[in-house]
Amino acid sequence: MLDSLTFVFEKLFLLSNFNLWPEEEQKGCCTSSFKRGDLLEVKRTLFIHFGIYLGDNKVAHLMPDIMPILTINEKKIRSVVTNKRLILGCIYKKASIRVDTLEDFAYGASIFVNTMDSRMKMQALSQEDVALRAEKLVGEVAYSLLWNNCEHFVTYCRYGSPVSQQTDQFCDVLKTVVRDQRSVLLTISLGVLSIVCFGLAPSTTLPAVLIPFTLWMAG
Repeated sequence: MLDSLTFVFEKLFLLSNFNLWPEEEQKGCCTSSFKRGDLLEVKRTLFIHFGIYLGDNKVAHLMPDIMPILTINEKKIRSVVTNKRLILGCIYKKASIRVDTLEDFAYGASIFVNTMDSRMKMQALSQEDVALRAEKLVGEVAYSLLWNNCEHFVTYCRYGSPVSQQTDQFCDVLKTVVRDQRSVLLTISLGVLSIVCFGLAPSTTLPAVLIPFTLWMAG
């Protein structure tokens, strides 16, 4: 049991520090050196957030946001998207490609420029073509954490193909958790504990049986 708990805490620690690129390999850039069409990256919440620089201190980026569901007040919607708004937007799958200032895009973090070029196997398009693609896509979009996030947006604009390295790594972590049989033992233990605490009922018994069985079959 202790071994299983240690395993889960290790995975949670990995996910809470989700960063594809070590800090010592990243180099920040002053705003005066940004060029129209640059792919910008900032560390925000658990993930790296991406945008396309349009010039004149403006950035186009795909941003999940709960505010359009809560109000039609454009002033409130256009204000900087906080982490809470972002997370709730992910849950409700509500997002838009919006244009914000560099300051709002960075949200207090350092900005890094075009570091993805060295990791992608595709050739970047011309700077102007990148910026024009981003500008044409501004507006509401369907959001999916795995299939249509901010990284898919910028890679489509800059390389012509929507891909997400963060999504790929996240899925690899989930595969590791599923394949490790200690996950089965842990979910069985938690299921038994829930039955003991809350009684024998469909709401406790079904998850206690189905979740370990699914993990065991998937592993």
